[in-house]
Amino acid sequence: MARRITDLDQLTGSADILLCDVWGVIHNGVNPFPLSVEALKAARQRGQTVILITNSPRPAAGVIRQFDTIGVDPESWDDIVTSGDVTRQLVMEAPKQIYFLGPERDNALVDGLDVELVGPDAARAVLCTGLFDDETEQAEDYRSMLESFKSRELPFICANPDRMVERGDRLVPCAGALADLYVELGGETRIAGKPHAPIYREAMARAKAIRGSADPARALAIGDGVHTDIRGALDNGLEAVFIARGIHANHYLNGRATDEARLQAFLDAEGVAPAYWMEWLA
Repeated sequence: MARRITDLDQLTGSADILLCDVWGVIHNGVNPFPLSVEALKAARQRGQTVILITNSPRPAAGVIRQFDTIGVDPESWDDIVTSGDVTRQLVMEAPKQIYFLGPERDNALVDGLDVELVGPDAARAVLCTGLFDDETEQAEDYRSMLESFKSRELPFICANPDRMVERGDRLVPCAGALADLYVELGGETRIAGKPHAPIYREAMARAKAIRGSADPARALAIGDGVHTDIRGALDNGLEAVFIARGIHANHYLNGRATDEARLQAFLDAEGVAPAYWMEWLA
């Protein structure tokens, strides 16, 4: 069973490197979580290295701009690795004629890359950062488009493997939901973000550059998504801390408290075994 902890400093002796998720752990897309930000600042003051590891399809500069807007203290992290950062390599390896599926705010993902953005009929690959309008649309609205891509066997590059994400007090669909549908249709997906290995390799490389060494046995992943954060940590040989009051909270909340038996049953049903769990990162 996952061991409950109440303070991140309880794990100071067992981890030099913290790979921490962003959405659902540090902020909800609208407001930062002050206790989480302070916990990471304190970890850095104790000598731990904090690498934020996020499935945002934007390169890290875009995440930093969002932090500045909503008020996440830059002293709470040492470096940031995004799914967008590692997806750029997949784009460079794909055919150059690419259909960009996602909102215009994510266009920086292809800045400086030798690609040609074309319409869906001329595409030889698809790059997806999300839905065009995640406030009103669902993945199913894209079925006919994805069926057309599958009929031509186009590779589908998913820049954000998250299926859903918190935005304020709502859940909105992400590119991962479209990738799931494409797989259901028999299509090929290419993904570098969590839970896949490339983003973890890059995060550990960044930690090594800062510390001089990076032992996976001394690294701890923190996140609220069982399919991305926790599965990714375990598949890449890292211990994990599950943040309960995140995207899955409705599965085990009993009123305003987490029902620990229901939480453990949920983790068991999902086939993941984090070493620890916390209500919030604190």
